[in-house]
Amino acid sequence: MQTTSVTASPARGTSAPVRRRLRVRGVVQGVGFRPFVWELAHRHGLAGTVCNTSGSVLIEVEGAPPAVDAFVADLQADPPRLARITAVDDAEVALRGEDGFRIVESLAVEGEYQPVSPDAATCAECLAEILDPGARRYRYPFTNCTACGPRFTIIEGLPYDRARTTMRAFPMCSECRAEYEDPSDRRFHAQPVACPACGPRLWLTGADGVEVEGDPISVAAEALRAGEVVALKGLGGFQLACDATDADAVARLRERKRRPAKPFAVMVTDLDAARALCAVGDAEAAILEGSARPVLLLRRRAEPSPIAPQVAPGVADLGLMLPCTPLHHLLLGEVGRPLVMTSGNVTEEPIAKDNDEALDRLRGIADRFLLHDRDIAARYDDSVSRVVAGEERLVRRARGHCPLPAPLAGMDTDVLALGAHLKNTFCVLRGGDAFVGPHIGDLDHPLTLRHQEESLAGCLHLFGAAPQVVACDLHPDYASTALAERRAAEWGVGAPVRVQHHHAHVASVMAEHGLRGRLLGVAFDGVGHGTDGGIWGGEFLVCDEADFQRAGHLVPVRQPGGDLCAREGWRMAAAYLCAAGLAGEVPPPWLGEGGPDERRWRLVVRVAASPTAAPLSTSAGRLFDAVASLIGAGHHSTYEAEAAMRLEALATGIDPASARAYPVAMEGEPLRVDTLGLIRALVADRLAGVPAALLAARFHESLAQAVAGACRRLAGRTGLRRVALSGGVFQNALLLERSVSLLQESGFEVYANRTVPANDGGISLGQALVAAARTRAAGTV
Repeated sequence: MQTTSVTASPARGTSAPVRRRLRVRGVVQGVGFRPFVWELAHRHGLAGTVCNTSGSVLIEVEGAPPAVDAFVADLQADPPRLARITAVDDAEVALRGEDGFRIVESLAVEGEYQPVSPDAATCAECLAEILDPGARRYRYPFTNCTACGPRFTIIEGLPYDRARTTMRAFPMCSECRAEYEDPSDRRFHAQPVACPACGPRLWLTGADGVEVEGDPISVAAEALRAGEVVALKGLGGFQLACDATDADAVARLRERKRRPAKPFAVMVTDLDAARALCAVGDAEAAILEGSARPVLLLRRRAEPSPIAPQVAPGVADLGLMLPCTPLHHLLLGEVGRPLVMTSGNVTEEPIAKDNDEALDRLRGIADRFLLHDRDIAARYDDSVSRVVAGEERLVRRARGHCPLPAPLAGMDTDVLALGAHLKNTFCVLRGGDAFVGPHIGDLDHPLTLRHQEESLAGCLHLFGAAPQVVACDLHPDYASTALAERRAAEWGVGAPVRVQHHHAHVASVMAEHGLRGRLLGVAFDGVGHGTDGGIWGGEFLVCDEADFQRAGHLVPVRQPGGDLCAREGWRMAAAYLCAAGLAGEVPPPWLGEGGPDERRWRLVVRVAASPTAAPLSTSAGRLFDAVASLIGAGHHSTYEAEAAMRLEALATGIDPASARAYPVAMEGEPLRVDTLGLIRALVADRLAGVPAALLAARFHESLAQAVAGACRRLAGRTGLRRVALSGGVFQNALLLERSVSLLQESGFEVYANRTVPANDGGISLGQALVAAARTRAAGTV
């Protein structure tokens, strides 16, 4: 949300000229702001200057008071499309008697910083230009202007000028220079401006790195139509593409990438092509065509689809995206078919960023490589989002959204929060701006740890951050915890602030929505280290931004095999049957195919029945795994939450009102939400022959009713009427929409994640808020 603060100038008469100095803060560099100011000053007949500094855009305007007032009003009312003004400081200064208005040289100011614009998708004017045979940039894949093109992924320093970007390697030709210096041109002071004569070059190679003759886009398109896999260098790193309608090509990509079932994203040419495949409402259309161009999860149409089933097996949604660069537009146009467009990596590794790196790491996956010589300063994957309960909610926050900050009003302590172990992100809190870094991934791989170090170093440098406090998760064995301890020791800032996992989830919602003070938090996820050393994951909290109390939780159930249960959901089915008094020595025949053999089932049942052989867990994620196995939706997961996604897909399309909820008892303090009765009722329905889809719908409705019921109980005890929902389980659209609806019907104010993921990708933002709040309360910094 854009907010503006204006420092009023002194009272003055209306006839004598005045000069005012405006310091504009926010995302105001790399968005065409100086050309916009120049045009606005000329429109109002004002003299003066505008320049970038390390922390703002500095404007001085001189002229008749009414014209100056109109200039200031228009400046804030209609800024460039990509700009986000957060503050305007306004003061009257001495007249200079200047003639004309000029853009002057940028100023580097020690100790200042400012937000940076994310990369922006190709605008309509640039797209028309690359498709026009008579245009100078016809089919040029690096065409851009002040309204579009690379930003954060090419910036190496501030203020934002070409010399501080990776475009400094490409001196402008006379024609580009003329555009750059022409106030009437849309490329006026567009730092990445380039053309075929002076800009980056594109070429195609085979897997051996040897350049292939011919037009690289045309030859690559021919290879894609023939079923080959092509690696292409995008804005933030490499992507792997193949024909999304070719089942064999998709299967080859899966085998080579070692990704057996996790859905692939699909890129289509335009909105009409997206609507032919999926249900696209007005909100979804605006996101697809917006400047961020994320992968958007959309409900598939019922009729037969040209997309190969192997692209997204077993799930209800298809991840679609529209082209975000001229290269993507040109390639899609030549291929004439939807393309799988997935991260350029082997599963669980970071994406490849540089040409040599890609040729080395992706040689066994890609048949061809579309390379170029514009270096990438910041490694960024594609963002992923979906519309739930009427709002866009990010599942993965990366290109197009990073590094826009979340404002944390009043939190002036500089903090580095290192996030969680899975879906890792970091957060740098600087001067009240919380910069959440890119999606790093799971910190189990040396390359991922290197990516984290590289991204963090770049962020600290760009924003001039010197954190006074380091924050991390409570779990002692997370790699992020070890990193936090090392950083704190290196910087001599004291021991890291340890933030309980689920408190951080809820705090991330508080940070996003500007919430302060006590509220109810519901955090449902797979696993988080509890203050008692146990496995938490289905938590009801009473908390504020600094501290929390565990007010309730799902009934604890043994987790036989520990983390293995996330991949083998049948283990949790056995554990829940044991806890409910329903387990036998052999797997129930109604589990269906794909379950365990008798020996493994018998062993796991015995472990689950033992009071000491397996840890207790309140995990909501493991509850989903158990139910998915019990109704035959999936006994194993080849990627995180696969069984839960299959369960959601089964329930999709069934009206929640028609899905009778199973009873969920609640008692005690902390409130104990007993899901074992739900399991008994679900098993009885399964034995009675109730279809799996209806069972899945009843489970979702039961859990949503339990969330609302528990919050009503806790509100009665505390008087709190605000509820924050977070955790990876709330990425389930059915559960989130129904929980929000039921809570609102009960009179609650309900908040959930939007701009950072509800999964562990949002943890670092919550950690930063908690650490800053505790530090402020303690007065230690």
